Amino acid sequence: MPDILKDYFEALERLKNGKPINVPKGGRITNDLVSLEAGRKKGTIKKSRPIFLNLIDAIDAAAKEESKPRNEMRERFDEVKAEAARYRRLWEEALAREVSLIKQLSEEREVWAKERAALIGSKITPIRGDRKWADEST
Repeated sequence: MPDILKDYFEALERLKNGKPINVPKGGRITNDLVSLEAGRKKGTIKKSRPIFLNLIDAIDAAAKEESKPRNEMRERFDEVKAEAARYRRLWEEALAREVSLIKQLSEEREVWAKERAALIGSKITPIRGDRKWADEST
């Protein structure tokens, strides 16, 4: 393998490992990015040059491998997003139940207050009268 190709393949390995020297981290692996990482100008890797055919195949394979983790991350993100939506729906349903129970309790208290008022009205005489039982027990 000529030295020039060795530089390109080493640059490709650094990019695959996420430890580039000459370019910023996180770029998509392309022919131009490998050229820049190898210390060459953009556009030096061309399909028309037979010496680069194996390198171009390796770059394409690395680009495909690189895109797979992103798809996995996107799938995981979608799963987490769906789970968050599910929990939000459950939370909203629980809130709706609580509001319904509070309304029912309020209505029951109103009915109880009316019944109590009807029982305590002038038709009933208290048995104990106005005695203060607490004073007598001391």
